[in-house]
Amino acid sequence: MTIQLVDIFYPNVFKRYSVKYNIFRDLYEKDLVGIEIRGIDFKLAQNIKKIILTNKEICYNTGKKGDTSCDLLVLGYYGIFEELSKEIIAIGNEELGLKVARTIRNITEYENQSFKIAHKNFLMDHAHVMGILNVTPDSFSDGGKYLDKNSAIEHGMKLLEEGADILDVGGESSRPGSDFINVEEELNRVIPVIQEILKKKKDAVLSIDTTKSKVAYEALKCGVKIVNDISSFNVDDQMLSTVRQFDAALVLMHMKGSPKTMQQNPSYDDVVSEIYDYLNLKVEMAKKAGIKNIIIDPGIGFGKRVTDNFELIKRLNEFKGIGQPILIGVSKKSFLGNTLDLKIDERENSTIVAETISIKNGARIIRTHNVKNTIQASRINSLIDNPESV
Repeated sequence: MTIQLVDIFYPNVFKRYSVKYNIFRDLYEKDLVGIEIRGIDFKLAQNIKKIILTNKEICYNTGKKGDTSCDLLVLGYYGIFEELSKEIIAIGNEELGLKVARTIRNITEYENQSFKIAHKNFLMDHAHVMGILNVTPDSFSDGGKYLDKNSAIEHGMKLLEEGADILDVGGESSRPGSDFINVEEELNRVIPVIQEILKKKKDAVLSIDTTKSKVAYEALKCGVKIVNDISSFNVDDQMLSTVRQFDAALVLMHMKGSPKTMQQNPSYDDVVSEIYDYLNLKVEMAKKAGIKNIIIDPGIGFGKRVTDNFELIKRLNEFKGIGQPILIGVSKKSFLGNTLDLKIDERENSTIVAETISIKNGARIIRTHNVKNTIQASRINSLIDNPESV
């Protein structure tokens, strides 16, 4: 069972949910929110629906899915949902009531939280910057530029000096159509670079971008503090135990298929709810495995249509409900180029616009090629939210 607060105040979102729940009345309001409970027991859904209708609120459910379950949608505002959670507890379903309350609190308290990686405390009232260091011959944006060890070290140090809070080091390209490389080759690319950067800057927070637990293990042994696994441990099920062993942070990302296949006609009924369910499940699995520090990434450009990427940025706020910091990576990606007919080296302006909107909608780590620009975007967002801090 998944609980998701839906930004149903967007007309296109309201229209989609109207079709799903057969809502034929004109109920749209610009500040309306929905709470959807997916996979709820049908009898329990009917009991909750009675409570909601008795309170003269608005509620719909789908027909039965299989023998026993359905989806339930309540329309209203945060205060209504908080009261609903109390009433669900009162009728004897404490687990569901607490889940509803926790999901609401995850969103309303999101900016007041923090997360700690190694020695550094990351406040969530503003976005933090993750600089990209691709030690690869074939990454889509800068493949080959930093394959040489010395060039990679120099660029990594430059990104840190420019103010990157985190440096994400990767030795295997994940561009659409790319193939996996073997463990030894990936290790040979990244480990010497990681070792030298940490020798030069001992307090740097480094992330290893890999799907292989062996690569993660060697990087963590060197002093890396984050594993950025684009497969969410689908490629290597030993990844969780490796991350737990070092008490490291773990980035869980959604990707449909593999880099080789992910852009071969991807499709979704509702891209946000499908990715929400996926990440919510992966977070639960990681927590059960003993991982304490988890970051989620909806995977812009990884098995997504152009329209999906824009929809995810637009509704990024909904992912706050999972209760983990949100990472986003839009830097120079093809959905920007395809939409605006821009070559890779012409996408700086569109990147910073997409990053700025992502920050406004809840991204708290921005993975980017241009650290300076993104720091400015984060700062401007903070000043808009808190103009008195100027």
